[in-house]
Amino acid sequence: MIRTQIQLTEAQAVALKRLSARTGLSMAELIRRGVDRVLENGAVDRDELWRRSIAALGKFHSGQTDLAENHDLYAFEKDW
Repeated sequence: MIRTQIQLTEAQAVALKRLSARTGLSMAELIRRGVDRVLENGAVDRDELWRRSIAALGKFHSGQTDLAENHDLYAFEKDW
């Protein structure tokens, strides 16, 4: 393994220590796993996310004609 140094925010360090204590995994192992996830998923820049969002517009249809009016009712229905 290659040893490296990183800087975390105080909130990140606290959360990471708590997760380490809860899971029994070292902070280093948790960080390695996080790096693996980023590498597996690939880093997507904001422009790419914007392009994907725009490309999805209008591609899905709910079949509801009153969706704008009653979006809260549909969003929080329990039987879907």
